[in-house]
Amino acid sequence: MSDEHVARIDVSRLPEDLVALIDRLGTGDRLLIARDGDVIATISSTTASIEDDAGPVPADEAVCEPAMDFGDVLVVATAMKLSASARASLSAQLGPDYIVLDMHAAPRTADVLLVPPVSPQLIASLRTVYPKARVVVAEIEDRELGITYQGPVRRMLDAGAQTYLMSTTIPRLAEQLDHAITQSQQLSLGNTARLEIEAERDPRVNSKNHTDRPFA
Repeated sequence: MSDEHVARIDVSRLPEDLVALIDRLGTGDRLLIARDGDVIATISSTTASIEDDAGPVPADEAVCEPAMDFGDVLVVATAMKLSASARASLSAQLGPDYIVLDMHAAPRTADVLLVPPVSPQLIASLRTVYPKARVVVAEIEDRELGITYQGPVRRMLDAGAQTYLMSTTIPRLAEQLDHAITQSQQLSLGNTARLEIEAERDPRVNSKNHTDRPFA
């Protein structure tokens, strides 16, 4: 008699962002669950992927071999549901130095991992899959392409907040707050510059390479 213990949990008890990633698992795909950077569990699909049942996969949706050499092109892996046309549009806007691939088609050596607002645990898990990638969280609302990924920051801005500051020290907060208030006064005088979401600057990064991120 086997000593193997099988646990079961209903999918309705899992976070929606985790369920979305599980739904996208194809045959042979795995989702690694990590704690403090260490993999503690693996989730794999027990059903065939939609692509398996739909026949041949279109060329633009085909899975790339992890060993494929992209040369000097920066590989952006998307961990959100984007159509092939949406990825192509993003890639075209970024220019010839970038290629945008679905996370299941991207190599583990991807340079950037674009994710929607998800839990810290899920981001940690994704980092184990793409250990070299710079993780970028994006809130998107593109009505033309039918894409909506909203998070807490967007909801706060929609509720009336004007500026979002991320500070690690009181002196840095004072600097950011003064900048935000001064900018607000400029807007009241008719200046059309947009307010910003401003993150704490990493002292290891050259300031000339840092760009504060505006929001719409």
